Parts: sequence; structure tokens; C-alpha cells
Amino acid sequence: MDDLHVTSGAHSGLPGIGCRRRRRLLLHVHVTAMRLLQWAWLGLTSLAAAADTNTTHESRNILPATFKPPPHFRNVNLVRNINLEKSYPRETINVVVENVDAQPQREYYLPFEQGTLGRIGGLEAKDKKEPERIGFTAEIVEVDPYSATEYYKITFPSALPSKEQITLQITYYVLSALEPLPAHIGQLDKQYVLHSFSAYVPSAYTTLKQKTKLKLPTVDVPDVTTLPADLNAEGKEDPQKQGTTFTYGPYGEREAGATQEASVRYEFTRPLTHGKLLERDVEVSHWGGNIATEERHWLTNRAAALKNQFSRVQYQQSAYYNPPTHALKDLRFPLTLGSVDAYFTDDVGNVSTSRFRTNSRESNLELKPRYPVFGNWNYSFKVGWNIDLNNYLRHVKGGGSDSYILNVPFFEGPKQAEGVEYERVVTRIILPEGADNVRFQTSVPLVSNTTSLHRTFMDTMGRTTITLTALNVVDEFRDRDLLVTYDLPFSARFTKPLTISAGMLVVFALSWVVGNLDVSIGGKKKTA
Repeated sequence: MDDLHVTSGAHSGLPGIGCRRRRRLLLHVHVTAMRLLQWAWLGLTSLAAAADTNTTHESRNILPATFKPPPHFRNVNLVRNINLEKSYPRETINVVVENVDAQPQREYYLPFEQGTLGRIGGLEAKDKKEPERIGFTAEIVEVDPYSATEYYKITFPSALPSKEQITLQITYYVLSALEPLPAHIGQLDKQYVLHSFSAYVPSAYTTLKQKTKLKLPTVDVPDVTTLPADLNAEGKEDPQKQGTTFTYGPYGEREAGATQEASVRYEFTRPLTHGKLLERDVEVSHWGGNIATEERHWLTNRAAALKNQFSRVQYQQSAYYNPPTHALKDLRFPLTLGSVDAYFTDDVGNVSTSRFRTNSRESNLELKPRYPVFGNWNYSFKVGWNIDLNNYLRHVKGGGSDSYILNVPFFEGPKQAEGVEYERVVTRIILPEGADNVRFQTSVPLVSNTTSLHRTFMDTMGRTTITLTALNVVDEFRDRDLLVTYDLPFSARFTKPLTISAGMLVVFALSWVVGNLDVSIGGKKKTA
């Protein structure tokens, strides 16, 4: 009995040591069990993940520096419209093309100066007289690096017979094309930008007749290149002005490769918003009936830099009369109808200067950056929101598995009056576990697409994910749809519940085993 008393006294002198150890050990076992369960599943599916990864890239032809497109065509009549109302030029070429070769031809080449091709975005071609006609493709033709000219190759749906004509409409955007001049201005000064171009439309073919029209956002145009009347087919001095429209031409026959340098400098006291990178995640949850969307933006303002230090006092004073400014002060996100739970954060944390409005007709997220983004300043941030899955997913019942069609925007981002250009856009569609036979369709020109697995908490096999990458995209593409179709077996619906149940059973079993372990310092002594 004395020995028993001493043993009990040792426990009472250090109260709770055994209990605390047991609790810590139980907690450690819980965490370890969950990790072991997840790692086991990851190990089993690692090979499947590697096998499911699939990447494709835009095909390109590589040609020597001496390459010249065959003179199969000639441009009978060409009109180019350059719209400068936004922070990036949008060029539209309407041209009547005639096949002057004896054989049917279907490949039309569009030349660009070296270095310009990498800033061309959204190039599309169609038949102007038959816009619904499909099958036109455009691809980059890589030429030797020493070549002064690079090309896009436009392929017709069918070969154009000899002596026949087709009216093409070619549209594209040029990123980082506007140059602030002067490059440094005061905080409240007007901003002027310079745009350089060729009065003769660069072409790989002889052009019989052509003109170029510039649409400017203002009548404040201090500098513009004037050309002599003897170049004009009608004997007029170029450009002819009509409001905010400047016209060069018409010009008579010009040989392939003919150029005539010109430029225009005009007032544009707005930010030149350039997105270096936009990452967008769209996570589809069948269990929650929800689509969680998140966008991460890295923006820079290409506007004129401040010639003096930024003055907060001057900025606050100007806010009372709100003059035009080249600083980026706010961002407007027209979200998908029915969006809820919007948030706005940056590198520091949550940003409270935002306003989210949603009703039965629209959903708008209005943001104010933490500071005004002046020329050459950067700002990165993250926005996210949720939407009801039933509004954007259609269910098609099949045999052993169900098929689904998801229709979401390729990207959303801010919609600004002055426009936003993006150097790179990466969109990820994260589908439920078990989704297979994934296909997609979008009118946004892509440079790559990848299929992989994305693993998050309590996942086993991982969620099928497609990653789509586009280069040189502008905000006018924000309304382009992305259609994703996939199959989801009926058994996949029970993957997560079974995983959770198995995990809980393992935890309870280990807890029972640990709970019966003797973790006391001294061993228990038997009583006589």
C-alpha cells in the first residue's frame, strides 16, 4: 500500500502530464493520418497525372531570310482604318483580292516589320461579303532572324480560282504602339502620344488603289505628317481632315513592299493600361453548385512618367474638379450576372476602396487602387467572386456517365473607356474529380493548351484542369465565350464522401489505439 501511495503521489505532484501528452499525441496522430491518406492517393495517381498531361502549341513555318511570298495575288482596292480612340490601335483592312495566277490559290501573306509581329494580337480574317463563312485561318510564318520582314499567312477555306476575286476583312490590334511625347510631364499636364505608321499599307502584293483613314479621339492634334499632292491620285495634299478623321489617299498603283513613313501626335490624357499578366481560375463544384472565379492582375501604366515627385496635396485638390488625368485611378469590372461574394485584395492585404453592386439586371465591381497609378508605375491585385453553377452548366445525360457543357467568359477583367491591353492571359478551368473526355472551344486565338491534374484539400485523384494561354489580347475580347464539355461518371460523385469517411475511420481507429497506450512516466504497479 505504501508503494502504491508513492506512485499515486508522483502523479498528483505533476498534475495533467499524462493527459497533456495524450492530447498532443492524439492531435499529432490525427494530422499524420490525414497526411498519410492523402500521400497514399497521390502516390497511386502520380503516373496517371503524368500520362494525362498534354500540351499543344501554335504551329509555325520557318522560312529563310530571302523568302518572298509568291505574287499569286494583287490588291485591286484596299482601305485601311486605324482606330486610335483607345490606348491601343485597332487596324481593319478591307481589300479586294484577285488571283492573277493561272492556278487556284488559297494562301495570302500579310507582312509586318521585324519586331512588330510580336505585338500583334487578335488577328482575324473573314469574307466581308459573306461574314458567316467559316474556315479562314491565320498563322505566324517564322522567318530567319536577320530578315527585316515577318509574315502572317491567311489561308482561305477553299482555293480562289484564277481571275476570281474575294473581299477580305482583316482585323488586328497592335500592343504598346503609342509612345508618350514628351516622355515626362507634370502631374496635371495634358498628355500627348505619338503613333507612327505607313501611309502606304504594307503588302506583299501589288496594290492598284488604296487609302488609309485615321480615327482620333480628339481634335487636339499638334503634329501630323503631311504628304505632297503629287503622291495623291486626286492631286490633294494629305491628309484630308474631317472632324477627328484624317485620310491619306487615294493612291494609285504601288508595288509590293512600298512604304511611306508618317506619324500623328495627338492629345490623350488617359492612362495607357498594360497588363503584363492575367491569371484566371474558374473552379467548378458540383457538390456546392457553385463556380468560384478568381483573377490575378499585374498592371503597369505606360503613360508619360512624372517629371517631378508625386504630390498628394495636389492630387487631393484636383479631385474636387476631376480633370482628365493620365493616372489610373479606378477600375470597373462588369461581372457575370448573378455574381456574389466579391472581394478585392493586393500585395498588402484587403482593399476597402471597392464597391460591389448586384441586382437582377447587372453585377458591377468598382475598384480604386491603393494609390493612383501614374506613368511607369505598377499595381498588382486579386479579385474574386462566386456565381451559381446552374446558370452556366447544362447537363446532358448519357449511358455510363453524364455529359456537361460549361459556358463561361474566357476572361473578364476591367472594362475601361480607354481600353486595356494584355501581354499574356492564362485561364485555368478546374473541373470536378473524375471528369474526363474534356473538350473546349473558344474564338480567342490561343498559343497553347494543357490538360493536367490539380489537387486541393481532401482530393484523391485530383481535379482535371485545362490551362489555356493567349498572347496579345485586348479587353474587347472579354466577352468571348469559352465552351467546355466533359463527362463525369456517376461513381465520381461518391469519391469525396468515401474519402472523408475513410479518413475519419482511420483517425478514429488510430485514436482508439493511442488512447489505450500507457504514456505515463512510470509503469503501473500491480497491487498485492
